[in-house]
Amino acid sequence: VYYLYVSCISCVLCYDICCCSAFFPGLLFQVFFFFKQKTAYEIMPSLVGSEMCIRDRYKLHGVNHILTKGAIDAILDRCDSIAAKDGVRPITQADKADILKQNTEYSENGLRVLTFAYKESDEELNVNTEYGYTFLGLVSMIDPPREESKAAVADAVRAGIKPVMITGDHKITATAIARQIGIFREGDIAVTGMELDSMSDSELDQKIEKISVYARVSPENKIRIVEAWQRKGNIVSMTGDGVNDAPALKKADIGVAMGITGTEVSKDAASMVLQDDNFATIIKAVANGRNVYRNIKNAILFLLSGNMAAIFAVVYASLLALPVPFEAVHLLFINLLTDSLPAIAIGMEKPEKDLLSQKPRDPKQGILTKEFSALMLLQGALIAVVVMTAFYIGLQVNAATASTMAFATLTLARLFHGFNCRSKHSIFKIGLASNVYSLLAFAAGVGLLAFVIFVPFMHPLFKIAELTGAQIGFIALLAFIPTVIIQIAKVIAENIKKSK
Repeated sequence: VYYLYVSCISCVLCYDICCCSAFFPGLLFQVFFFFKQKTAYEIMPSLVGSEMCIRDRYKLHGVNHILTKGAIDAILDRCDSIAAKDGVRPITQADKADILKQNTEYSENGLRVLTFAYKESDEELNVNTEYGYTFLGLVSMIDPPREESKAAVADAVRAGIKPVMITGDHKITATAIARQIGIFREGDIAVTGMELDSMSDSELDQKIEKISVYARVSPENKIRIVEAWQRKGNIVSMTGDGVNDAPALKKADIGVAMGITGTEVSKDAASMVLQDDNFATIIKAVANGRNVYRNIKNAILFLLSGNMAAIFAVVYASLLALPVPFEAVHLLFINLLTDSLPAIAIGMEKPEKDLLSQKPRDPKQGILTKEFSALMLLQGALIAVVVMTAFYIGLQVNAATASTMAFATLTLARLFHGFNCRSKHSIFKIGLASNVYSLLAFAAGVGLLAFVIFVPFMHPLFKIAELTGAQIGFIALLAFIPTVIIQIAKVIAENIKKSK
């Protein structure tokens, strides 16, 4: 089973931030937005876990200020005062409860929330200055999911892919967005990086299939998640755009870096680069990949079943001491001309509507499975029966006529068989004209066969005997019989499946 991990909401599922709302208890909104004389800027990864603190130093009315913004659970406990309507005063537990309530309300609506604080200080920017802040307020930003994200996630689930969100956002925010687009469902679990750190590998292995959202994670957490899924024998794909995503991209079976927002480090570590940073494109690639594999498999079935028919006919004639049913030039004509055109047409078959509904195949499974081999032998035997029937009809005249009829019947039957191998569904369901290349290949094959059969100067070259109208009729009828039988079997199978 393929499992796809979304490591950053804004990478592949969401648009850029497009609007925001704010919660400021006091009237100091302009304190943050209109500071002048910026004197320093520093990003300090000094807070707990993976949370970052971005700090600036400004001068306001000649007084040095340090501003900070970040996650509420990292900054609020470092504030000892609050900018309220009546001015700056000590922060109380009731204040913190109101702030946390407002933060939860924003997060449950899928909004990203930043906490802003400041303090008047001449201190150097270092870890020791991370205390004594005055709480300013919250800013919530909406990063809405792309319109196609929900449908793409639904397609992924239908295809047997389990999307998992891995993000640096707050757990409540991540869960809300994941629920909107169908990643988080009833009974699923959301965990934070700290909760993940407290889990042992065995505990993670037990819960991994139920965890759909990981929030506030570190690069090490991402690697653990990938390894946990891989221990269960799954193929894991990981998306990412940052430098810290590189280890997980490298560890995953298929690392997918972002082409627009991705760093060069992430692109180098990834197996592939997503040019439009869109999750829906990944699902389209999965569908195209499945279609290419299916078309290759169908083309192989067409070639092998047709060749098995010739082998069965030759073996049968040899065992019964009959004249040789085919000349060498006959087989050369079939393999080089009439076989290659339908095989190419099958390779150009369009994806079917139910392609994503099929279960992912086992990557260790080869093409020649028991089911495939049985189908190949059965269809080859069916064509061989009508070929030898035509051979016996021609043998009543002479060996040359028998060989000609066997050759023509085998060629035409294989051309008809090209329609059978286009899909596992009947021709009535997929449509005869849905692949115009298949029709052109059939017409070209029939034209080449007619050229050999009906043009007199080609007879010596291809060792063709003159045929009567009745014999030509028998060839056409016999060649069409295997296709009729196979299509009837497909229709019956479709009706049985539909009735279940």
